[in-house]
Amino acid sequence: LPEAQLDRFMFNIQIGYPTEEEEVEIIRRTTSTTESEASPCLTREDVLRVQDLVRQVPIADHVIRYALRLVRATRVKDDSPKPQMVTDYLGWGAGPRAGQYLTLAAKAKAVLGGSLHVTPEHIRAVAKPALRHRIITNFNAEADGVTTDDIIDALLKETPVEASDAGTRRQMDAV
Repeated sequence: LPEAQLDRFMFNIQIGYPTEEEEVEIIRRTTSTTESEASPCLTREDVLRVQDLVRQVPIADHVIRYALRLVRATRVKDDSPKPQMVTDYLGWGAGPRAGQYLTLAAKAKAVLGGSLHVTPEHIRAVAKPALRHRIITNFNAEADGVTTDDIIDALLKETPVEASDAGTRRQMDAV
C-alpha cells in the first residue's frame, strides 16, 4: 500500500510463522470438511463501551509531549532534537496521525494493564507497532541493514521524558 494509506492503520504488527504443530492444525482445519463454529465474544455495544473507556483514560501533558517528541524526532527536516540515526537513515518521518494513534494505543495499553492513567512506559511499549509503518528509511538504511525498528529503538533510547510540573501532578491527583 502507498504510505498515505498505511498511515491510516493504527498498527503494523509483525507476526512470524506458526510453529510446526500450529501449521499442522491449520492444514487439518482448512483441508477437511469439518466446519468450525465461531461465536461472538463481544457485542457491538461492548466494543463501543471499551472504545469510550480507552478515550477516557487520563494522560498528563508531559506524557503527551513525550509522545509528540518521539513523533517529531522522526521528521528529518524538523528542528526537533533527534538521534543521528534519524538524520542518517530516514527519508520521511511520521505525520500528525502518528501522535494521535500513539496516544490512543498507550491509553489502550494502560486499560489492558489495569492502570488508571498513561505513563511514558505505556508510550514506549506501543511505539514500534504504532510508528514502524509511518517512517520511511532511505537507501543508506537499506545498504547498512538498518530497520525502522532500529531507528525507533534509537528514538526511545535518546528521547528524554521530562519531569511533570506541579500543575500536571495536581491535574492527575484530581482524577
